Amino acid sequence: MYKLLKRDGKAKRGELHTVHGVIQTPVFMNVGTAAAIKGAVSTMDLQEIGTQVELSNTYHLHVRPGDEVVKKMGGLHKFMVWDKPILTDSGGFQVFSLAGLRKIKEEGVYFHSHVDGRKIFMGPEESMKIQSNLASTIAMAFDECPSSVAERSYVQASVERTTRWLARCKAKMDWLNEQPDTLNPHQMLFGINQGAIFDDIRIEHAKEITRLGLDGYAVGGLAVGESHEEMYHILDVTVPHLPVDKPTYLMGVGTPANILEAVDRGVDFFDCVYPSRNGRHGHVYTNQGKLNLFNAKYELDSHPIEEGCQCPACRHYSRAYIRHLLKAKEMLGMRLCVLHNLYFYNHLMEEIRDAIDAGEYQSFKKAKLDGFQASDKKE
Repeated sequence: MYKLLKRDGKAKRGELHTVHGVIQTPVFMNVGTAAAIKGAVSTMDLQEIGTQVELSNTYHLHVRPGDEVVKKMGGLHKFMVWDKPILTDSGGFQVFSLAGLRKIKEEGVYFHSHVDGRKIFMGPEESMKIQSNLASTIAMAFDECPSSVAERSYVQASVERTTRWLARCKAKMDWLNEQPDTLNPHQMLFGINQGAIFDDIRIEHAKEITRLGLDGYAVGGLAVGESHEEMYHILDVTVPHLPVDKPTYLMGVGTPANILEAVDRGVDFFDCVYPSRNGRHGHVYTNQGKLNLFNAKYELDSHPIEEGCQCPACRHYSRAYIRHLLKAKEMLGMRLCVLHNLYFYNHLMEEIRDAIDAGEYQSFKKAKLDGFQASDKKE
């Protein structure tokens, strides 16, 4: 159950009560695609850096180790040793990202595995069954993510199919949650709004999926090639047609600036691979913008990545040492950068929640964006 605690303009401050604990929103979900954060980050680390929700991917876990294996191990929570909420992405994004390996039909999608080339079929019912086996807290509906530059006629047909798939997902999830061998009979289902950059398709689809009375609603198919301005415009026109008393999730977004702007438009769930991916390449986030620790100017820098930061890296190590580790290709350097970035994102969300609670979100957002922009010009 989602409880809307406060609004500051369109910004939402809420709580989602789940069988695995309460999620304070706005929230950033730390991405562990294959049930692990890339960068040698454990679930004990996630606890230490203030992670509320971990996100894993249905398709990847179905391919390896297999969702039946995870079920036999007691579900994803026991498998990972993580007792807080988990959201599983449905595999629908792979319909988009594995374009050369798939064929879309009304019944579902035929894939060739990116691991071993074997043929895989996944439709709404299969996605729900896999996610039920994983026993995640929140399951995402199976959808198609059309390209932001696709023809209008293709996008319209795709969205209509996604709507039909969503009804099938809901029926299958309702059935699965009633089965005696289901590991998590309280599994939630979020639907996904699509429509590329066509305002009217997005709005109509938002109205359609709202009628199903789901546990939450996501805006998908953004940050896949369109400009930031186009993304913000789609949020401006779409989010008002999604229920304010349910979580609103912007999938795969984004930078700290993207998050600040999207919160201002009523979004309260986020995920993105940026903090871990950038960290693995020595790029770290600070309140003064992003730093590249490979730069020579940090060779003798005794400061932490960011003064006052309470992440495991900043509490103990200097920029110079972490740079040395990165240059020497020591895994510890990558790990420390990833830990810092995830802590930064988690802490940013905490600051956002505090600002909304205080009714000061606009001034908070402006100050944060000013800091990021000033540094981008210097680094």
